[in-house]
Amino acid sequence: QVQLVESGGGLVQAGGSLRLACAASGRTFSSYTMAWFRQAPGKEREFVAVITRTARTYYADSVKDRFTISRDNAKNTVYLQMNSLKPEDTAVYSCAAQRATTTGYDYWGQGTQVTVSS
Repeated sequence: QVQLVESGGGLVQAGGSLRLACAASGRTFSSYTMAWFRQAPGKEREFVAVITRTARTYYADSVKDRFTISRDNAKNTVYLQMNSLKPEDTAVYSCAAQRATTTGYDYWGQGTQVTVSS
């Protein structure tokens, strides 16, 4: 069982930056694909960014060129650097882990609130 704990959320003005972190328990972090999702009030959860075991990255069009996902396998942590934040980025951000042998995400964190004021 893997536990994921997010941190770094908060209130920021439009145009500002935040860096989210997701710390994972266990000894097999480097074997997981890690992703960030977000869910705004009244909306469905949506994909934000993913980083594979080999550090390939993919982004939703809405955050491309503003957000950067990275990982530090020595610290069992995945990050989401968010720049040029917009009010529409306001959501609960959650990280997720996918094992090498599955197609869906196997583990989810509780989420961290990001609020961007205009």
